[in-house]
Amino acid sequence: MVTNTSGKKKTAVARATVREGEGRVRINAQPVELTEPELAQLKMLEPFRLADDELRDGVDIDVDVQGGGVMGQADAARTAIARGLVQHTNDAELRDAFMEFDRSLLVNDVRQSESKKWGGPGARARYQKSYR
Repeated sequence: MVTNTSGKKKTAVARATVREGEGRVRINAQPVELTEPELAQLKMLEPFRLADDELRDGVDIDVDVQGGGVMGQADAARTAIARGLVQHTNDAELRDAFMEFDRSLLVNDVRQSESKKWGGPGARARYQKSYR
């Protein structure tokens, strides 16, 4: 059985494919162990820490990530992996454990950075003025 899921964070979009296998996790066709920085790697593997070890050994996960920065991509991949595991196993207890630990494991973070406006250096900050 093959399960396709997706995850988003800022402008990063991750698409994960979960199938029966030997426990391989690949991010953009590279093993997740080669992902740098290590913090991003740990974030992507977080769903496996909450799930059973037997679960990782039974599935292969291929994730394609585009857009955004390193940590945004890591968050998107993390959401896609967690959703894929829940859909693949069809396990309500696993879903509840993910939701209790961190809601963003299963629910996309919809926040976007606000666009810059005129009259200032950023979205909200204004240029200073002096009269004297």
